[in-house]
Amino acid sequence: MSLQIEIYPPVNGNQYVTLDGRLDTLTHESLDARLEPLLAERPQTLVMDLARLEYISSAGVRSILKTRKIMNLFGGRLVVVHPQEQVRRVIELVQAVPPEVVFASTEELDAYLDAVQRQILGQDGDPEAGSRS
Repeated sequence: MSLQIEIYPPVNGNQYVTLDGRLDTLTHESLDARLEPLLAERPQTLVMDLARLEYISSAGVRSILKTRKIMNLFGGRLVVVHPQEQVRRVIELVQAVPPEVVFASTEELDAYLDAVQRQILGQDGDPEAGSRS
């Protein structure tokens, strides 16, 4: 199976990407190529929706780690939402992203992003309070 990558227009500094299929040796380069121009725009947050990602190999994990490293270089955040159990376990096992930025639902993610924005504006809110894997 291949990898389908859907990229949505940015919203309030947040870039949303959905992955469908397999992220492996045969498909990771297409993800890297599609993310390169997005990362050049320096989004505040890059949200990867993995609800339809069925499989991830070490090459796929390297792509996620590379993306996370680039986001960290300019103060951005990579967050993962809706990972299927098998994909979530691989991400946790290799620590591709910190567990506090893996979200089980869109509602959890929205609460986290709301808290981050309030914190930036100097309002109350702890972005780590509402997250869990």
